[in-house]
Amino acid sequence: MTTANRHVLYISYNGMLQPLGQSQVIPYLKGLAAAGYEFTLLSFEREEAYGDSGRELCARLKQELAQANIDWHWLRYHQRPSLPATAYDVWAGIGFGKRLARSRSFAAVHARSHIPATMALQLKKHTNAKMIFDLRGLLADEYVDAGHWRKGSVAYRITKKAETDAMKYADGVVTLTDRIWPIIREWPGLRGRDVVHEVIPCCADLRKFSFRSEARAERRQALGIADRFVVVYSGSIDGWYLTEEMAEFFSVLRREKSNGLLLWLTQSKHERIRALMESRGIGEDDYKIVSSSPQDVPDYLAAGDVGLAFIKPCFSKMASSPTKYAEYLGCGLPLIINAGVGDSDALVHRHKAGVLIDNFTEGDYRKAVTELPDFVAEREQTRARMRQIAEQLFELNSVGVAAYARLYQRLLAPPLSQ
Repeated sequence: MTTANRHVLYISYNGMLQPLGQSQVIPYLKGLAAAGYEFTLLSFEREEAYGDSGRELCARLKQELAQANIDWHWLRYHQRPSLPATAYDVWAGIGFGKRLARSRSFAAVHARSHIPATMALQLKKHTNAKMIFDLRGLLADEYVDAGHWRKGSVAYRITKKAETDAMKYADGVVTLTDRIWPIIREWPGLRGRDVVHEVIPCCADLRKFSFRSEARAERRQALGIADRFVVVYSGSIDGWYLTEEMAEFFSVLRREKSNGLLLWLTQSKHERIRALMESRGIGEDDYKIVSSSPQDVPDYLAAGDVGLAFIKPCFSKMASSPTKYAEYLGCGLPLIINAGVGDSDALVHRHKAGVLIDNFTEGDYRKAVTELPDFVAEREQTRARMRQIAEQLFELNSVGVAAYARLYQRLLAPPLSQ
């Protein structure tokens, strides 16, 4: 091979069948492959990949990826018992990666999150390839903030040790937010080291997440919401997502705007939402719950007027980039979000993308409601401006793929297309 090595081993602990065509990994790899980089993709697939229908889906996806110059391999994901299962998967991933390295030369090993980074570290030492640590958050701190682990527990200490080791040997680091980088670059492993760094937020395919007036009319008619002022929440409930606080916010908004309606787009427990609404005196005429398929979400978002998302503000969430921000903005919705989550503060203060809740109090909710008319009085202009913000900050190719390409160009040879 006379050309420079542009072959990357990309390791993801998430499966690719989630569902087919919805993977957050594949669009980026396809974009980079189109620019001239070659990929071997290693993922860990859950039980559904090994049944008859799963094997058929895997075969179809493998062929699709091969046409994009992506060679996909997968291993079985083991879940329980947690620590031994994960240790086994790491061991299996390292062994499989070494076997792959015998037949091809990797310029880099790109690790998507902490567990793949543990594999990538050993493969870097084995192959002398560059290592990219793509942080999708702060894993150990997330488990502590969620109440699953105790700070200082065995699982916490093992994960933090692996994180420090990965940072110590990484040649490139990706974070989801600007806000977390000044903090973690002073941590052991990164402190004093000159590494290639890119901030790459969770982006969305804005060809799919866009406003369509006909979709708005169709969904509103089907839901029977006519000229209501529609607040939309899309995604899971509870856990990181502050469902009770969102319900409380809407109860305040409903008192101020008599035509307000809350549209829940979620596959989660509908009875939980109904109980929250009922306990606040919100009747069934003032909210809707829809279990939408992923492909229909953009049309339901088009039916809304503002997008709502309250997420638990804590240390680990400073490293988080909620995809729903990009999806809301892409569909022209101004945001109602809370401070302390990723770059949400800058998104509102610097880019004027919506309303920011500093504290979950009735006073804060009332203040936010009074600020909303500035965003919805001129709906067409607002939609255009929110869309422009989405294109500037969260567009999959011009922002996400372009940032990864910059990272690769600084670490590896330039792409063939240059």
